[in-house]
Amino acid sequence: MAAVSSLGIGSGLDLNSLLANIKSAEQAPLVALQQQQRSYTSKLSAYGQLSSALSALQTAAAALAKPALYTGVKATSSATEVLTASALSTAASGSYALNVTQLTQAQSLAATGVASTTAAIGAGAATTVTLDFGTISGGTLDPATGKYAGATFTADGARTATSITIDSSNNTLAGIRDAINASTAMGVTASIVNDGSATPNRLVLTSKQSGETSSMRIAVTGDAAVSSLLANDPAATQNLQQTAVAQNTKLTVNGIAITSATNTVAGAIQDVTMTVAKVGASTLSVQNDSASVQSAVTGFVNAYNSLQGVAKTLTAFDASSKSGAVLMGDSTLRNIQVRIRSALTSVQPDDGSGLTMMSQIGISFQKDGTLALDSTKLTAALGSKLSGVANLFSGAGGVGGYGTQMASLLTGFTDSNGTLTSATKGINTSLDSLGKQYSAMSDRIDATVARYKAQFTQLDVMMSGMSRTSSYLTQQFDALNNTSKN
Repeated sequence: MAAVSSLGIGSGLDLNSLLANIKSAEQAPLVALQQQQRSYTSKLSAYGQLSSALSALQTAAAALAKPALYTGVKATSSATEVLTASALSTAASGSYALNVTQLTQAQSLAATGVASTTAAIGAGAATTVTLDFGTISGGTLDPATGKYAGATFTADGARTATSITIDSSNNTLAGIRDAINASTAMGVTASIVNDGSATPNRLVLTSKQSGETSSMRIAVTGDAAVSSLLANDPAATQNLQQTAVAQNTKLTVNGIAITSATNTVAGAIQDVTMTVAKVGASTLSVQNDSASVQSAVTGFVNAYNSLQGVAKTLTAFDASSKSGAVLMGDSTLRNIQVRIRSALTSVQPDDGSGLTMMSQIGISFQKDGTLALDSTKLTAALGSKLSGVANLFSGAGGVGGYGTQMASLLTGFTDSNGTLTSATKGINTSLDSLGKQYSAMSDRIDATVARYKAQFTQLDVMMSGMSRTSSYLTQQFDALNNTSKN
């Protein structure tokens, strides 16, 4: 059988167009399937938007369901540059006049300067340097020399004295510094400061803890040169200069004197911790943290209105195109909306405050289905009936409360067996079925078109052969006629 280079050449017929028309007619059902797939995909996307809005509302409802939200206590300072504070839920409400007169400080001691940080100090004989902490009291401090006269030193019984050894391996200023810093138990930091003099290098020791009980006493046994450099007893020989005195934070609370070894003051006001940062006065107010409750309520109202906005968009009707949005008339969405509204309009048990509905604290439904919040009314309810508001949203003993009920209801919509999850699974199943139908139908159409093409090709070949035979016979008859005439 002769080959045909292009469909229709052999027959002279427009078989390409005919085959294209046949293919287009056969593919009409595929277009319908594609339209169904697009519709289901759009609905699946819409359910995704709905699920996201429901999750946001569930989170807001769960926040309102937590009893701890309503027991929070807030401590507010009128001068945050002077001090800040935090309070436990057990702190009593009140207002306190505070006056910070002194901030805590760690003691620093400086040794006499030496010319070189690497030159040996003493003969290198094994020398024991012992440091302990305590309180300096009495006597006078000469600010020019940084040394005490007539003072006493009382060791802190809660802290153990610590010793290091200085010998020929480390009897330089740098070596002593490093030996002290290597002993974390000593509780001091050693550094070398250059003061620019002829003997500029001075060893500086700073206590790691602040407060009056962290003043240092240093005893040296062994090499006299090391002793002359480091030995320091506030009540006796002092070879070091005090450059920063160990002191406590001092303040008054309603006129009562308070001291603290650190800038964090706990216990001066029961269940309140203050952090002082500057000398000065401040008024500290301790009260129920109603602002957090108000913020949580506002968040819930906004999340509900956001859900309503999503639902409105997904069910809208376009008058110009006379077409509805993807979830217009959708029973799943309608059922969710009805159940949510029903839960929010249910009456809650009265705990004695008289609050049983959201409208009583300023939350009401509008004509368009959204919620409106009267902040003034809510603030008043939080100020006078905080326990009632707590019962309204979190219930009692895990029972009742709009927050608790809504959180549970919304979780049920989106969990593994929830209404929305089931609807989503149904769409995915339909899409999977349509995909299989499309593939099977596409294969059948391809087979049908291939069969028609083969038949058209066969027709071309046959018509081409017949055309050649006709031409041959015509030539032969013409030849016979010419011969008979001659």
